[in-house]
Amino acid sequence: MTDTINTATPLPRDEAYLATVRRAFARFPSGVVGLVAVVDGHEIGMVASSFTVGVSADPPLVSVAVQKTSTSWPRLRAAASIGVSVFADDQAALARQIAGPDRNRRFDGVTLLSTRSDARFVDGASTWFECTVHDEVDAGDHTVALLEVVALRTEEDRLPLVFHDSGFRQLAP
Repeated sequence: MTDTINTATPLPRDEAYLATVRRAFARFPSGVVGLVAVVDGHEIGMVASSFTVGVSADPPLVSVAVQKTSTSWPRLRAAASIGVSVFADDQAALARQIAGPDRNRRFDGVTLLSTRSDARFVDGASTWFECTVHDEVDAGDHTVALLEVVALRTEEDRLPLVFHDSGFRQLAP
């Protein structure tokens, strides 16, 4: 048996419409990642919950949707390699700090792990992906960045932080 729901009522494209769309999108749980690299001798970083894995296995691609108003992404995308850290479930405060507006304090007290590349990784994360920019796609008020994974590491005992209903959550054991 199939029940029918009414989704045929179009919503006007105004602020109320955008708020409704954002609330609906917030109902979908997602992981939270930090993207960090060294650019021109400075650590540049941002946080995203619009991260998708498994875009492609060959080559291994992940994606992240970045607001076109972002001032960090244009600088970050210039790095030869970007570190993507999947925050662990006890790193909500750290994610908020790195996402904060004060660029000069984003990494205060944060231990970043380095490789031989420009990529930097947040210590204690559940998974790390070292990536290069594969492509970018225009997507309305966002740009979808396709990132090619060139190296990775997972910490099996660390559960990921989850973003759901506009807040951080933990997976139930």
